[in-house]
Amino acid sequence: MEVTANPWDLSRVAGGSSGGSAAAVSARQCVVSLGSDTGGSVRQPASFCDVVGLKPTYGRVSRFGLMAYASSLDASGCFGSSVTDAGILLHAISGHDRFDATSSKQEVPDYASQFISATFLKSRPLEGLRVGLIRETIDEGVDSGVKSVIHGAASHLEQLGCMVTEVSLPSFSLGLPAYYILASSESSSNLSRYDGVRYGNQVSADELNSLYEDSRAKGFGPEVKMRILMGTYALSAGYYDAYYKRAQQVRTLIWESFKAALDENDILISPAAPSAAYKIAKGLKTISKKVL
Repeated sequence: MEVTANPWDLSRVAGGSSGGSAAAVSARQCVVSLGSDTGGSVRQPASFCDVVGLKPTYGRVSRFGLMAYASSLDASGCFGSSVTDAGILLHAISGHDRFDATSSKQEVPDYASQFISATFLKSRPLEGLRVGLIRETIDEGVDSGVKSVIHGAASHLEQLGCMVTEVSLPSFSLGLPAYYILASSESSSNLSRYDGVRYGNQVSADELNSLYEDSRAKGFGPEVKMRILMGTYALSAGYYDAYYKRAQQVRTLIWESFKAALDENDILISPAAPSAAYKIAKGLKTISKKVL
């Protein structure tokens, strides 16, 4: 199975893990497409492939039919060539689903009908909109080109009437380690059903240990196995409070800091990724079908 290439430069990645969906829209193979986003798997490919990508608010779109990875983070997302296309697709897939208890029962607005043609806009259509640029997302570790683009976008917003200010979120850097603990822990629980008996790859085996070993060896790739092991360790007796519970507490702190920032600003902006699409590693140009 070939690695999905970026339509703008075939030597570069399209992003993951919904990179195929983003690349298809970018290459004009389709008008819109669907992806799934847990930790950026719609937003990063959209950035890399220069299309519109949207991870909806949790519960806006049903997750029924997705293979569960991290239940508290997973969301079905949209790709489109324009905001209008993404809005039309979001309207089509939004709404309550009796097969997903976490899906919202709030009424679904017609997103596309709220868009206004540029010909009807005044010279400063965003007059008074408060925009916060997250300082921690343009610090060390972010490519100079990305910084330049995000500052250019902020300047353009100011020209349209926005009031742009820098916002500091000190807890922002804690998001990544908390995410890995939470996502790995939830994936360990969710993927335990694929045991080769009830679900997953079934193999012929003479005894139980061989059944477990063969079904997992052939059903899961090395990255998936690593995350399952990390999650199982974090949830194990004696480590639950030190890892999973603490990660939950950190997530609450991050949520509170974002809420405080949004009390002072209408929207927050940041780069989607710290770099542009990077080169495909030589060893990854062709990968095993075993890797999920």
